[in-house]
Amino acid sequence: MTSEPSAELNMEIKKLIMQTLSITDINPEDVDDEEPLFGGTNALTLDSVDAIEIIMALQRTYNIRISDQSQARYVIRSINSIAEFILSEKAKTGT
Repeated sequence: MTSEPSAELNMEIKKLIMQTLSITDINPEDVDDEEPLFGGTNALTLDSVDAIEIIMALQRTYNIRISDQSQARYVIRSINSIAEFILSEKAKTGT
């Protein structure tokens, strides 16, 4: 059983995304945890190239593996889904 994502982890993910994509005109606090990162009404306006960069940064930073494209789409749909995946992967490895 995985625990709920913490506000700290969500903020860390937001900052990582913004740093990775060199986004400086939006505050991390303005990014909704549940809103879709792609499309929708989230403060970030991301595209498929951004998705690749985000996945690579997440894998590098959290030492996790996102194994295929369909899994990647599920994982990076929102800040909460990213955090839940990180917690789930860490629970599997015990780290």
